[in-house]
Amino acid sequence: MPRTDQLAGTRTRLLAAARDEFAAHGMGGARVGRIAEQAGVSKERIYGYFGSKEKLFAAVISEALTEHAELLGPPAGDPAEFAGRIYDLHRRNPQLLRLMMWEALYYDRGELPNEQPRTAHYRDMVATLSDALGTDSDSEAAGTLLALIGLAILPTAFPQITRLILGSAVTDGGDTRADAGTDTDADLRAHIVQLARRMVSS
Repeated sequence: MPRTDQLAGTRTRLLAAARDEFAAHGMGGARVGRIAEQAGVSKERIYGYFGSKEKLFAAVISEALTEHAELLGPPAGDPAEFAGRIYDLHRRNPQLLRLMMWEALYYDRGELPNEQPRTAHYRDMVATLSDALGTDSDSEAAGTLLALIGLAILPTAFPQITRLILGSAVTDGGDTRADAGTDTDADLRAHIVQLARRMVSS
């Protein structure tokens, strides 16, 4: 195997192992030794590739957010159905949401890795949503985008609140074990889309 292919393969294994570790434990709780063991390399190799645990965390987040953007796509078409797509994405990919939440906890209000291109990506999303809404106000579209995201991700981000309110245990993978008389996963998705439609039409 050519050396470049070996290097790429090692980097891929490291990122996959680090993604599992950071999703489970966050930046503070993740251990480089566990990542190295899972990837089948030495800890020194990790530092050789990424320089530090923090830079590895940033690389994992960057990869996850790129995947997130590709899976979700732009908010074109029906904005209410876009909220449904956000809901579906996070229900089917809870690890992505966990990584984003760990990022929020670690960086808090500080500057994020790759903040400028990420900001530009959201500006593009705002512009697309503005066209879908038929408004010239980017500030209105930006607020609407934020509200749509919040509405759609809350059930997955805070499953304990979902369970306490709906009386149902929402599990990973889109499966909802509902008690008698409570919303199913499909019902909850439909309700989110309905609320989003009311929000964008008001």
